[in-house]
Amino acid sequence: MEDAGVGWIAAIIIGGIAGWLAEIFMKSDTGILMNILLGVVGAVIANAILGLFGVSLGGWLGYLIAGFIGACILIAAGRAIRR
Repeated sequence: MEDAGVGWIAAIIIGGIAGWLAEIFMKSDTGILMNILLGVVGAVIANAILGLFGVSLGGWLGYLIAGFIGACILIAAGRAIRR
């Protein structure tokens, strides 16, 4: 998070927005706390995966994009495990 120039408060806000967007995109039904968790953890996971390919997303917009991608991955993985 600090590498992206995003503090903890901003990470929670951006993570919540990213999780909410992923919830709408994936048509899942999660609450606000789960949206925040999905967005923040998803951003960390997506940045790690994208880092393997040499892609670096920085700043608020990059954190939002990474959070959205990661949250979608986490929602898909959760659905696959439940089935």
